[in-house]
Amino acid sequence: MKMQFNGMNAGAVPGAVWHKSARSNAAGNCVEVARLEDGDIAVRNSRFPSGPALIYTSAEIRAFLLGVKDGDFDFAL
Repeated sequence: MKMQFNGMNAGAVPGAVWHKSARSNAAGNCVEVARLEDGDIAVRNSRFPSGPALIYTSAEIRAFLLGVKDGDFDFAL
């Protein structure tokens, strides 16, 4: 049984070691990610470290990152 779930308090995600992009600014406006023991990836908003965490499989994150690299989400800039 998984110990983590979508929407749980990001500060309570078991085993999470959060990583922030070097491109983050001084105001803390960044997304942080953590690889979990089962291989899933947790994502949180760095401005709200105890806010909700979203949990994705590694395959979902891989598809998203490849889409970012391909420019699929450039409309959001």
